[in-house]
Amino acid sequence: MADHVSTVLVTAPERPVATSPVPVPRVTTTGRPRVRRLAPGRRRPYARLLGPLLLLAVWAGASAAGLLDPRILPAPWTVLHTGWHLWTAGTLRTDLGTSLWRATQGFAIGLVAGVLLALAAGLSRIGEALIDGTVQVNRAVPTLGLIPLFILWLGIGETFKVVIIAIVVYIPVYLNLHAALAGIDSRYVELAEVLRLSRWQFVRQVVIPGALPGFFVGLRLAVTGSWLSLVVLEQINATNGLGYMMFQAQNYGQTDVIVLGLLIYGVFGFASDSAVRLLERRVLAWRRSLSS
Repeated sequence: MADHVSTVLVTAPERPVATSPVPVPRVTTTGRPRVRRLAPGRRRPYARLLGPLLLLAVWAGASAAGLLDPRILPAPWTVLHTGWHLWTAGTLRTDLGTSLWRATQGFAIGLVAGVLLALAAGLSRIGEALIDGTVQVNRAVPTLGLIPLFILWLGIGETFKVVIIAIVVYIPVYLNLHAALAGIDSRYVELAEVLRLSRWQFVRQVVIPGALPGFFVGLRLAVTGSWLSLVVLEQINATNGLGYMMFQAQNYGQTDVIVLGLLIYGVFGFASDSAVRLLERRVLAWRRSLSS
């Protein structure tokens, strides 16, 4: 009987096979790409008052600390007290009204003249040939240098003052409006011709909207120029006005009155420029720009 030999196979326990970890996909939430804003940002109401108010605060602080000699630059409260005294006495009201009337007259005449000349030169080659060169020559001549000549022509009264202010006003109005008219894209002109627009329709629908931004730039410069010329003109054989008040204060060494006149001119200039800016935003509300 054959011996049956039974063999037992002993197997070692299986080792766990090291497997590389399966990469788990990372879930990322993709939203709108972040865009860096390059615009100045949202407009803040009354933000333009921050600079003047800061300057006024520095002036008041330096005066209160005794850093400023009151004979050179009086304190703000001293200037306000002087203004109140002159207002109650009636002299400041008279000078203020006279200066406003002179500036208004000269500004109105210069504005009308500048707009009419710019339209004539910008819409006609003949008008440009006749007008633009003359205006450029007038611009090169110092306007205040014309004062002696205009005194000989018009006398020493109010007329020459109004005319000088008008000249100072019309030059920036003309230059900026004429440049805006010349900068209108010629494709708009071709489109108007294709649509068979009349001359008036072309001016109303193409020329005026295209030239308004340049016109308002010239208007702001003209408003400032009217006040700058007024302060000089009112010191020449005048009997009233803010410039006359400052000239008389110089003779008597009244620094507070001089500073008061300068502050009034500054307030008038700031207020008129702000009014033009407000009008510009209303009229050009359709335009999207960095300032809007």
